[in-house]
Amino acid sequence: MSRFIIACGGTGGHLSPGIALAEALRARGHEVTLFISHKRVDTRLVEKYPHLATVRVPSAPFGWRPDVHLRFQWKQAQGLLFSRRFVRQFRPDAIIGFGGFTNAGVVLAGRLQGIPVALHEANRVPGRAIRVLARFAARLYLPPGVRLPGIRGVLIRHSGLPVRAEIARLPRDEARARLGLDPAQKLLVLLGGSQGSGNLNQWAEANLAALAHEGIQVYCVTGLGKGREEVRELHDKSGRLVRSSFVAFSDRVGELLSAADLVLSRAGAGTLAELVRCETPAILIPYPHAADNHQQANAAYFEQQGGGVVVAEHALAGLRQEVLDVVFNDWLLNKFRTNLRRMSQENSIEHIVHDLEELAAGAPPSGHVRPTPATSAP
Repeated sequence: MSRFIIACGGTGGHLSPGIALAEALRARGHEVTLFISHKRVDTRLVEKYPHLATVRVPSAPFGWRPDVHLRFQWKQAQGLLFSRRFVRQFRPDAIIGFGGFTNAGVVLAGRLQGIPVALHEANRVPGRAIRVLARFAARLYLPPGVRLPGIRGVLIRHSGLPVRAEIARLPRDEARARLGLDPAQKLLVLLGGSQGSGNLNQWAEANLAALAHEGIQVYCVTGLGKGREEVRELHDKSGRLVRSSFVAFSDRVGELLSAADLVLSRAGAGTLAELVRCETPAILIPYPHAADNHQQANAAYFEQQGGGVVVAEHALAGLRQEVLDVVFNDWLLNKFRTNLRRMSQENSIEHIVHDLEELAAGAPPSGHVRPTPATSAP
């Protein structure tokens, strides 16, 4: 048995795969502690996993504004001191970071204590945390085809994002029955990521009546603190009742995605991995202010692989017609699902767990893990 620390707090896109990996490692008999943040989204998500050990590390997001930057530096210093004390007491065999502002302290603490570090990047444009910390890592997991120039001495794995075992495709009617949704009407699900999207929420409000008129029920996950929870009752053009739901948070993602005919979503890597796992077609609206425009890169790859289509934020005025054109085109939806099924074939957790066991044991890497060239990742 080995001991692992997984640094994964701050957003659902970091925490959810950390939970998935923790569950897989525990199933193999290992001991795992999750490093998470003090944010509400972390609190809400880990409530469902009381069997997982969690530690809240001092942390704050990066920003160049003087007050934000000062707070970031102060919290990172606190996080480093906290992490060094914890690492000395817990004595992990390996540390795994999923990016974000909770990673730096524990990665540096691990390096100072001579503990091997692995990093996982899910986005198709590696984030600042991964770019900065990669020099301290022994392993780096990147999406297929993604490169990270200028790193040395790192073994590269090309792998997808771990998805929690509970997020899996169900028969559509079963998923709808569990959620109390109409089995006969089309279902459009809106997801704004773990933080929610004010613009997508506003679009849902503005277009709800028109969508109901066409017989489309809407399920909008608004994000914590971004709208009240309620059920709206409207009628379609034949007078039949159409119920639509607005909820702040959903911990039933597998059921929700399985129930959907179509998802309207931001393009965070975690959401895309869950769409692939549940084989759910999507129209993606990348958040235009995401760091390094990584959501645009994520969405473009998803579209190229045939999982759905991409609509720019500035084109929201024409989005309703795009939704109608897609959601009533059963041939196109089935084509998207076929492509998503192909995309979901690789089980990234099994590959990562096996590799991490080798890393923790100090064993030489398996032959399928190749050294990174001096100038770039493969």
